[in-house]
Amino acid sequence: MRGKNVGQVTMLSALTPEQLVPQDHPIRRIKPVVEAALHELSPSFDAMYSERGRVSVPPETLLKSSLLMALYTVRSERQFCERLRYDLLFKWFLDLNVEDEGFDHSTFSKNRQRLLEHEVAGQFFAAVVEQARLRRYVSDDHFTVDGTLLEAWASVKSFKPKDGGPSSGGGRNPDVDFHGQKRSNATHQSTTDSEARLARKGNSQEAKLAYGAHVLMENRHGLVVDMELTAATGYGERETALVLLGRRKGRRRRATVGADKGYDTRDFVAGCRAQGVTPHLARHTTKRRSAIDGRTTRHPGYAVSQRVRKRVEEIFGWTKTVGGGRKLRYVGLERNRAWALLTGAAYNLVRMSNLALGAG
Repeated sequence: MRGKNVGQVTMLSALTPEQLVPQDHPIRRIKPVVEAALHELSPSFDAMYSERGRVSVPPETLLKSSLLMALYTVRSERQFCERLRYDLLFKWFLDLNVEDEGFDHSTFSKNRQRLLEHEVAGQFFAAVVEQARLRRYVSDDHFTVDGTLLEAWASVKSFKPKDGGPSSGGGRNPDVDFHGQKRSNATHQSTTDSEARLARKGNSQEAKLAYGAHVLMENRHGLVVDMELTAATGYGERETALVLLGRRKGRRRRATVGADKGYDTRDFVAGCRAQGVTPHLARHTTKRRSAIDGRTTRHPGYAVSQRVRKRVEEIFGWTKTVGGGRKLRYVGLERNRAWALLTGAAYNLVRMSNLALGAG
């Protein structure tokens, strides 16, 4: 028979968010890893705050909130705080009660500088990687490097001459015609985000204000072991890749690194070999000679590296779509770098959750 809508008549309830979140929900496998990583950061949190004064929102809550924004594609801090008022899963993840109001979106802005000064995002990312290493998910022998462009929170209309030359149009959103004008990062700068650089991914694609995102992936399970955000200079991919390789754990051990044709240069190969890393690079077969030869490509491990290296695109794809990085939401390199590290940590948490489910 047809049911009837009796309305919302319940006034008091003994239910808690813990009871309402399904036991088989993937977020339940993620939360213990996050709690373990935050526990490692507790001494750093103690040093950040005074023992006296008004009680503030715990930094653990802000970090967890940033993870939820990445995991559930929440586009802004304001939207997250609005959703926190009614989303019981969010409240459960943040250890809040049903009747708790949460906090205002301005809390992120008021605490961001403190978190940046103490490099909390980098510490948390490293703690998540260490949790993956404790579970033997991470390889210290075989890696992949790659880079991509992330569009900055700035319009190309804000890209104006540094010398204060005449600008086209007027009003808040003027019509601008750039045809016939020569623009470069040497003579122009964005008035919205001065650290963003004009760049493009290929000759047939449009130029946008962007930052360069760089990833060092381990090849066993495709986890991010290091990440960096830099200015989009056009030469930063190979330079930053060498920096990431130099920061890897177990640097005294021989290792391999896979990469695409963009890394097939003599300087990059020499830099890898100087660090004890064998470059398994996709070879240039036209226009110029490859920097590697049959002494490298004849080994079976080279074919494996070339096959596995393509998984790094999954990281960039997840970061841009689910993580909300197709167009960055912050202004400035420092803030966007912190976002990138937290989003990389969120990706690792999802991968670790899936690996734990497969192991179980």
